[in-house]
Amino acid sequence: MTDTLHAQWVVLDIEGTLMPTAGVHVVLYDYARPRLGPWIDAHPDDLAVRSAVARTKAEAGLPEDATTAEVVAVLHGWMSADRKAAPLKDLQGLIWQDGYARGDLVSEYFPDVVPALRAWHSAGLRLAVFSSGSVAGQIASFSTTTEGDLTGLFRHHFDTVNAGPKREAASYAAIAEGLGGPTPGRIVFLSDVPAELDAAAAAGWQTIGLARDGEPFAAADFGAHRVAKSFDEFRIVTDD
Repeated sequence: MTDTLHAQWVVLDIEGTLMPTAGVHVVLYDYARPRLGPWIDAHPDDLAVRSAVARTKAEAGLPEDATTAEVVAVLHGWMSADRKAAPLKDLQGLIWQDGYARGDLVSEYFPDVVPALRAWHSAGLRLAVFSSGSVAGQIASFSTTTEGDLTGLFRHHFDTVNAGPKREAASYAAIAEGLGGPTPGRIVFLSDVPAELDAAAAAGWQTIGLARDGEPFAAADFGAHRVAKSFDEFRIVTDD
C-alpha cells in the first residue's frame, strides 16, 4: 500500500492497532481480574469506585446490599464476554493506573507504531485516541511504555463513555466536535475492526484498516477501506 493521505487529525484505536490484542486480553485483563474485589474493598469512600459499583449493581439487577463478591462475579463475567461495560472499564482503568505507576505494567507496542506516532507528531499532525478502554486507562498505558512516556504525543482521548459506541457513526461525529469541528474528511481513523471503520466512514472520515499478522482481524473483509499490515505501508501528511 503506497497511498498518501492528507489530514489534520489521526485518531487511533489501541487493541490490535497499536498493541497486540494479547497485551490487553491477557496482560491487562489478567492484572485487573484478581484485583477488582480488593480494590473495591480498599476504596469504599472513593466516589469513582462507589459509582462504578452502584452502576454494576443496577446493570446486573443486583440488590443495593449485594456483596463485593457478587459484584465481582458480574465484573468477571463481563470480562470473559469482553463486554464494554462502562463501570467495568472505570474500575479497570483505576487498577491499571496504579499498576503502571508501580511499574508492574509496561506497555509494549508493535515495532512500527512509536516511530510513526513521533514522526506524525513532529510533522504537525494532531493525534487522538478512541478506545473502548477508559480515558484514565489509556493515559496510564501511554505513560509507561518500553519507549518512554508517550502521553505528550496525544491531544485528546475518547472512550465509549465520552464519545459513544465504537460501531456507531454518531460517536465519530461527537469526536469530531470534540476535536474542534474539523472537516470530517481531514480526519483519518486507524483500526483493526471493519465495523468501526464503517462507522467512521459513515461520519465522513478517511479510514485505514490494520490487518496485522496474527491478530483476530488479520483475515477480515475490510471492504472498500484502505488496508495495511503496518504503519510503514502508508503515509499521512498535513497541509497545515
